[in-house]
Amino acid sequence: MNEDNQGKHITVLRDEAIAGLGIVRGGIYVDCTLGGGGHSEAICRALGHQGTLIGIDQDQYALSRAETRLRSQRCHKIFVRNNFVDLETVLDNAGIEKADGFLFDLGVSSFQFDQAERGFSYHHDGPLDMRMDRSRPLTAERVVNTYSQEDLKRILWGYGEEKMSGRVAAAIVKARAQAPITRTGQLAEIIKAAYPEKLKRKGHPAKKTFQALRIEVNGELRILNDALKAAIDRLNPGGRICVITFHSLEDQLVKRLFTEQADPCICPPELPQCVCGRVPTIKKITRKPIVPSETELAANRRARSAKLRIAERI
Repeated sequence: MNEDNQGKHITVLRDEAIAGLGIVRGGIYVDCTLGGGGHSEAICRALGHQGTLIGIDQDQYALSRAETRLRSQRCHKIFVRNNFVDLETVLDNAGIEKADGFLFDLGVSSFQFDQAERGFSYHHDGPLDMRMDRSRPLTAERVVNTYSQEDLKRILWGYGEEKMSGRVAAAIVKARAQAPITRTGQLAEIIKAAYPEKLKRKGHPAKKTFQALRIEVNGELRILNDALKAAIDRLNPGGRICVITFHSLEDQLVKRLFTEQADPCICPPELPQCVCGRVPTIKKITRKPIVPSETELAANRRARSAKLRIAERI
C-alpha cells in the first residue's frame, strides 16, 4: 500500500503477478503501466542489484511518484514517459532486444481516480478531463460536447456495455444544447436523470458511461492489442507476460490474443495434421484468469473486477 496526501493506492494482485512473472535474478523486466509503482517495487526486490527494470507510464505525475518510491531499490531502473503502444521504440532506445517479462496493469490508478481535477471519477466533482497523458488534446469534455448522438451511443455501448446508451446519449445531447457540459458532477447528474428508477439500485448509473469515455479519450482498446503482440515478440524464450484487466472488454481481448498465439493453426478441423505452418509463440499459464482473494477484496473494493492472465514465450 502506498499512502500520501492524495489518498491511497493499493497494488492489485501484486503477489500473484510477481509469482506469475517467475522473476529471474539479474533479468530484464518491463512494467508497461508503472502507475503507483507497487508492482515495480516488488519486481526490483526480486531482481537484485544486477537486474533491470524499465518502467513506462504516459502520466508524468505517476512517473514522479514511482521514481520516488523506487529510489531505494538496488536494481538498475529506466523510467520512460510514453504510452505502451510505443513499447518497441522504448526498448530500442534502451538498447534492449529481448526482455524476460512484461507486466500490464490496465485501467486507472487509485490516485488518479482520487484527484478530482483529473476528471476520472463520478464520485468527485471536477473538470471533464480523463486524460492519462495530459499533453494530448482529446478530453472527455470535448467528446461529450462535440460527438454526435449516434457516436456517443456507439461509444457508450461499445466501450461501456451500457444498455441505456441510447437514452444517455440523447440526454447528453439535450443538456449540452442548453449549456456546455464541463464538470464530472454535472455529467453524472445528467446520466442519473436519464436512468430508469428501477436500474438506479444496481450501482451508480454513471459508472459505464465514465468507463466508456475514459477508454475513448485514451484510446485504450485500440492500442492494447498491438502492445501485447509487441511484448510477446520481444520476450525471451521462457519469459512471461502478465496482464491485469479491470473490465470484460479488456479481458476478452487478452483472452482472444493469448488463444490465437497459443493455437494459431487455421487448418480445417477435418485435416489429419496441420499444413498451414503456423506455430505457437506462447503457452498459456492460466487457463482461467486469477482473481483477487477474499482478503484482498475486503481491503480494496476497487480490486473486485480485476483478472490476471499469464502466458509464457515458447
